[in-house]
Amino acid sequence: MLVLEHLAWELPDGEPILKDISLTVPNGKLAVVTGPNGGGKTSLAKLIAGLEKPNAGRILLDGKEITELDITQRAKAGIAYAFQQPVRFKGLSVRDLLELAAGGSLSEQELCVILGQVGLCAQDYADRQVDGSLSGGESKRIEIATVLARKDAALLIFDEPEAGIDLWSFSGLIDVFQRIKRTKQGSALIISHQERILQIADEIIVIADGEVRSAGPREEILPTLLENEKAGQCPLEGGPLYE
Repeated sequence: MLVLEHLAWELPDGEPILKDISLTVPNGKLAVVTGPNGGGKTSLAKLIAGLEKPNAGRILLDGKEITELDITQRAKAGIAYAFQQPVRFKGLSVRDLLELAAGGSLSEQELCVILGQVGLCAQDYADRQVDGSLSGGESKRIEIATVLARKDAALLIFDEPEAGIDLWSFSGLIDVFQRIKRTKQGSALIISHQERILQIADEIIVIADGEVRSAGPREEILPTLLENEKAGQCPLEGGPLYE
């Protein structure tokens, strides 16, 4: 279970980005964080993953405080994070990257299953280098696959997983998230604007201007978001929603 208590973070020049964020993501739940661009969603994901340190507040994972842990220590504690902009690794193959994420060797069948979940064929991609030869969409899919390869993850974080993914693969990604809901014992947190992802959430958290504007079960929050969208007051900036 992920618990954030009065989390705050500001830029070096003192500009506040996140202000007194408190929320809980229970084990076995898929939570989607949404809201206007620039509201602090990606900053929140980075704080949870350990890429940034909060100026105030606490972060707890399964009852243990991880606020002061760095990104490596948090990974060891069970946090898996898919970047919004995937990192490229020259000299490292897709197979190497997935085996690092999994914590051991993977069979061809296991590679096929993991890559197949993001619409890639292991035969074509397992031995390719994770470098500039990959397109943006391919890099994004492989980044998501590394998170799926984490067998011991207590918390999966996906920062706008739909970015750079074609519509066919996006449908496959929805299936992946639904499978995570059914099979994972830990928590999953997705940063997204997309209605189809919001529709499969257990919990929806709306963040705007660095604050939690609303949070609760999908059945309570989503209808209000859709009503605001139709009225031209949609907080889900960043492009049209998938039908």
